[in-house]
Amino acid sequence: MSTIQLVVFDMAGTTVRDRGNVADSFITAFQEFGFDMPREEVTKVMGFRKMDAIRLLLDKFYPGSTDSPLVTKELIATIHERFIDNMISFYENDEQLEPLPHAEEIFSSLKEKGIKIALNTGFTRAVADALLHRLHWDNGFNRIDKVICSDEVAYGRPSPDMIKTLMAALGISSSAQVLKVGDTEVDIEEGRNAGCGIVVGITTGAYTREQLKEAHPDHIIDGLQELIPIIEKS
Repeated sequence: MSTIQLVVFDMAGTTVRDRGNVADSFITAFQEFGFDMPREEVTKVMGFRKMDAIRLLLDKFYPGSTDSPLVTKELIATIHERFIDNMISFYENDEQLEPLPHAEEIFSSLKEKGIKIALNTGFTRAVADALLHRLHWDNGFNRIDKVICSDEVAYGRPSPDMIKTLMAALGISSSAQVLKVGDTEVDIEEGRNAGCGIVVGITTGAYTREQLKEAHPDHIIDGLQELIPIIEKS
């Protein structure tokens, strides 16, 4: 029997197909307020709480600007609000929105094994709910036990707050019983900081295999179907 009792999945890029649309929404939100951000740098902060990602990018490309009258906490919040609006509109209207291959069958397989399933995300609850609703992963979808969002905890990734909150809610006593899977470096750091028994990087999202290797996950997979053998061997 597997030692894993809970699998925590990231959302965009891990269980939900992302064709670069999250980065697009980020870049557009910045541009509307006069800030140009390189796509490759925006990609690096995918997975973070989005308010934190905005601050990180402004600190990097507009040094000192957070202390100026131009770039304030209010401006960061306004950019964040525009990003949220962009993402909600996208998730409500994108005709190509879909789960990544094998996501729903993996959920079913894990449930059959008695393993709990949770989703966590750097999105706010408003964005996550729009996404869950479009995929019919909300009301009546009994394969996901719990969803938590970055605005529902004190600290976003790489803090372990979301995973620890999920564990408490789902009755998981030891982080060694948790597998975390995500498509970014900060997903992997989150899993490590939470003490997860297994931390898995997946190449279906923001980071390449080579980029994920630099974060030293326990495993790197190219599709969710590769999770089951990992869990069965644990």
